[in-house]
Amino acid sequence: MINENLKECRIMVKGKSNIVLETKRLVLRRICQNDFEDLCKILKDAETMCYYEGAFSDREVQEWLDRQKSRYEKWGFGLWAVLLKENHKWIGQCGLTMQPWKNQEVLEIGYLFNRAYWHNGYATEAAMACKKYAFEKLNAEEVCSIIRDINLPSQNVAIRNGMYAADTWTKHYKGVDMPHIRYICRRSK
Repeated sequence: MINENLKECRIMVKGKSNIVLETKRLVLRRICQNDFEDLCKILKDAETMCYYEGAFSDREVQEWLDRQKSRYEKWGFGLWAVLLKENHKWIGQCGLTMQPWKNQEVLEIGYLFNRAYWHNGYATEAAMACKKYAFEKLNAEEVCSIIRDINLPSQNVAIRNGMYAADTWTKHYKGVDMPHIRYICRRSK
């Protein structure tokens, strides 16, 4: 049975369903306004958001959601809602974004999951699907994951996704200097 969350967000966008990708266990679809409460469970959780220097406010969650919608319009992709196939439970977000890195914009695979679903391989499964999408659908030559240097769990997801540490850069966010590592993977020739 499809829950109301999935039904409400399965609207047609330019003649297509909001569902972007499916894996063995997951469905990835565009995030919509009805996802606000599920996003709050992630973005307002202090432990989950420790690498972002703390939990978000309602306003920051809404800005995050609006940013994804803007990315869909500009690029045709962004972070997508990740749902369990078996029961359509909203467990996180994963997708592709254009991110600043030094003096350029790079195509990044980003992921952020509800803490209740950590350690099940969902982030890796979703990230692998996004990498395949980047290479096969977007014809990208390279994709990366930009991860704070102290975020070892996310670094491990990037490594399991076939990426390696390429370079570092310090970002400034919420008044804090945050060293980041860019993990990359290039398309096989």
